[in-house]
Amino acid sequence: MTTIEVDEDEYGSWTVLRVRGELDLVTSPRIRRRVHDAVAGGRHDLVVDLSAVRFCDSSGVGVLIASRRLLRSCGGRLRLILPEEDRDGHVGRVLSALGVRRLFDVYEDVPGAVGGVTGVPGRIAP
Repeated sequence: MTTIEVDEDEYGSWTVLRVRGELDLVTSPRIRRRVHDAVAGGRHDLVVDLSAVRFCDSSGVGVLIASRRLLRSCGGRLRLILPEEDRDGHVGRVLSALGVRRLFDVYEDVPGAVGGVTGVPGRIAP
């Protein structure tokens, strides 16, 4: 059985979704709903922490791409967390294999993502 847990935190203007578990066809609608709820609530700067995601398929990647598109359409920003030790882990490999990693600003941790450091799309920010 596929499971996913999502916790939400606020850091200034940033909403951080900490995702744990498996991001796939069954669970990705929950992430989509959380992103839509954040945008509907006027929160347009979003960090998705994927450091505890142990599996991600194309449905999960699709949700990340759709989230990026939605946030950009309302002048918002999406940043992903993939710790350095996980940059070549499962999620990083899936994003790279599908050729979409370059679409995302990727950070090593939440403080870096919300601290105003400019990320380089598809790379771990310093």
